[in-house]
Amino acid sequence: MEIFYLLIAVIAIIILTTKLKIHAFLALFIISILYGIFAGMPYAEIIISINDGFGGTLGKIGLIIVLGVIIGAFLEHTGGAFAIAEKVLSIIGKKRVPTAMGIIGYIVSIPVFADSGFMLLHPLNKSLSKKAKISIAGPAIALGLGLMASHTMVPPTPGPIAAAGILGADLGLVIAFGFPTSIVALIVGIIFAKKYASKTLIEPNVENAMEAEREIKDSPSALKASIPILVPIFLIVLKSVLNSVNFAQDGELIALINFVGEPVISLLIGVFLCLLLPKKLNYDMLSSAGWVGKAIKDAASILLITGAGGIFGKILQNSGIADILGQTLTDYNMGIFLPFVLAAALKTAQGSSTVALVTTASIIMPMMSSLGFETEIQKALVVVVIGAGSAVISHANDSFFWVVTQMSGMNVKTGYRLFGLGTGILGLTGAITVFVFYSIFA
Repeated sequence: MEIFYLLIAVIAIIILTTKLKIHAFLALFIISILYGIFAGMPYAEIIISINDGFGGTLGKIGLIIVLGVIIGAFLEHTGGAFAIAEKVLSIIGKKRVPTAMGIIGYIVSIPVFADSGFMLLHPLNKSLSKKAKISIAGPAIALGLGLMASHTMVPPTPGPIAAAGILGADLGLVIAFGFPTSIVALIVGIIFAKKYASKTLIEPNVENAMEAEREIKDSPSALKASIPILVPIFLIVLKSVLNSVNFAQDGELIALINFVGEPVISLLIGVFLCLLLPKKLNYDMLSSAGWVGKAIKDAASILLITGAGGIFGKILQNSGIADILGQTLTDYNMGIFLPFVLAAALKTAQGSSTVALVTTASIIMPMMSSLGFETEIQKALVVVVIGAGSAVISHANDSFFWVVTQMSGMNVKTGYRLFGLGTGILGLTGAITVFVFYSIFA
């Protein structure tokens, strides 16, 4: 019955937000509670899930969202985003914006969480779309899929590393197969974004867009404007590299790198670097009525919706639906596709790609020998195919779904049609690619 209730819950969210125009925060919050009640969860467990889901989700990415919005505000108001857009467009051409955003997103999300990566790159995405005079839908979906591809299939992101550790897979082989698999999936994702998503007209919401030429004239150089984005990414990558190669953790320098490499601290550094962008810094920009105040107000709705998505995911997770799906699917021996289907079911049910990766690996681990996954190559391919499954399908219970759709101006129905479908295509392409590798090498 829990699976039936899940389907009803998803349909109810779509109807409430699209037909009845109810705010997504209220829709998610109310449906989460009703699902918990109908699924037979103890009332105390529902309350715990609400607190843990909201607090846990915003505890991880809440400050990242706020800081990312502030960086975006400075890039927009100073004209820095337009300067970067001009430079990028001069290199790639006006018709290749989705391709550029997909590739940039893919690279950034290897060390950076997809949510924070989207926040960092979204101002650039809006400006590129505006300058190219195209709908933001195509570039936004390409960016989201690029971030999702490496986030789920390429170490050193936490999910693939955790799955490799649980299954005892060689991390070098996981990377060796994860890179080509995710790149093939990304290429198909970019094609989907260009050929399908870009046909949905969504105007890039860039404030003062009519004054773009004046902003270009008074804006910082493209290199200077890139610093608040590049420095946080560099710091996060540096920390990730040091941790992934088991570098000696002793010493003040290493402790400092680990500190500044935390996404919250690195993005805060990015905010301070934004103070170098205005031609003349006016401290009113930092006031509650200035750029910072407006950015925080803009972030409030996104924070509430993202937190409510976290509640929905936690309710589903604690309702036991993951165990039910696991028991149902493991009865069918589908070879290398079994880990994919299981991860996809868990991802779709509870929202978190990392949870889907870890849970699927934990379920599959005792059955590796009986399923015929014994060699090092087979183990590595299982990790990658689980990662592909954990991309399928991003929807209302996934905080990343709300970040992508709300920041890009998509309603829920459009988000399902573009980003939900796109993640399905991305993950399925990854699974097919793994199947080809499995047939050749395993």
